[in-house]
Amino acid sequence: MSAAASRDALAAVDDLLSPLTAIRRDLHANPELGYAEHRTAARVADELRALGLEVTAGVGGTGVVGVLRNGASDRRIGLRADMDALPIVENTGLAHASCRHGVFHGCGHDGHTTMLLGAAWHLSRTRRFDGTIVFVFQPAEEGLAGAKAMIEAGLFARFPMDEIYALHNWPELPAGEARTRPGAIMAAADRFDLLVEGRGGHAAQPHTTPDAVLAASQLVTQLNTIVSRRIAPSASAVLSVTRIEGGSSHNVLPASVALTGTVRSFDAAVQNRIEESLRAVAAGVALATETRIDVAYTRYYPATINDPECAAHALAAAKIACERAEMAEHPSFASEDFAFLLQAKRGAYLWLGQGRGLGFGNGDAPLHHPSYDFNDAIIGRGVAWYSALAEARLSA
Repeated sequence: MSAAASRDALAAVDDLLSPLTAIRRDLHANPELGYAEHRTAARVADELRALGLEVTAGVGGTGVVGVLRNGASDRRIGLRADMDALPIVENTGLAHASCRHGVFHGCGHDGHTTMLLGAAWHLSRTRRFDGTIVFVFQPAEEGLAGAKAMIEAGLFARFPMDEIYALHNWPELPAGEARTRPGAIMAAADRFDLLVEGRGGHAAQPHTTPDAVLAASQLVTQLNTIVSRRIAPSASAVLSVTRIEGGSSHNVLPASVALTGTVRSFDAAVQNRIEESLRAVAAGVALATETRIDVAYTRYYPATINDPECAAHALAAAKIACERAEMAEHPSFASEDFAFLLQAKRGAYLWLGQGRGLGFGNGDAPLHHPSYDFNDAIIGRGVAWYSALAEARLSA
């Protein structure tokens, strides 16, 4: 797509950028955690009603769905944005910084919500499509499976869709560039919690009690060999121990030590092999150290798998809305609960570059960093992408 065509796509939504920026910064200043997005959901519902859309609130908790119809076609497309913030103390110093201590839009969901609202504004006034667009404003993406909750509340039964699409801002890409890919684009996310139990005792008499600290240390070492020694080199996976907690004194062997970590993978067979290996390692260490090791293994998000044809549609729209759009070479090991929606319905997920170090507020900060801020300069790109995608898939 030429730079001129990209400029034309942006010019079509140019008059929306000032009010949309104001909305984005209002959402940023008033963040809400998963399933508590009451103010955000009310703002979204009010904006959609003002456009004349059919609006349903309270879907899957605090989710909002808006429906826009035009023409006679029975074709239907879904467009999704996430609304929740993170439990992080913001450290940006911005004029629109969070007014709620310890709650912060550190992942840019304020921007995603704003861009989808902008698409609703644009598509409701231009109506260059034939069919139905379902705007899905989802709660609780950050680890609380809001997408799954909306599905269980009847999202696809109550609001039928042929396909569904979503985007995420991506600081690793230059502002306004886009990437997607067929197949896996985001990883499955698992959590493990291990509790090592001995009896506790005097540090000067380690022979009188199983040493939970030593057993935990062996666990960390052996768990970090699972991917390198039990998974094929051609496969991709990550296992990380992220927390160890135990003990309260320099001269006491604690009775228990807790470990927590995460596993990321893209293939169910690999995921199964890692869980089996983790349980086997724990059993072996327990036997060797005369401790008891309890294992809790939770698969909380599946891998995000793009439908190949839908990925091509998403990329084609990005070539209209963005200066540059390409297939991503590799998936990300981060996770995304849009995966649940793609398990139920064909669709695709796209990364929209927001850039780093380009002179906008706190531009060098990555996602989930206390100094992160969404780049308002890409709002138009997101609006143009959602709009171009809907118009192409529902072409008159």
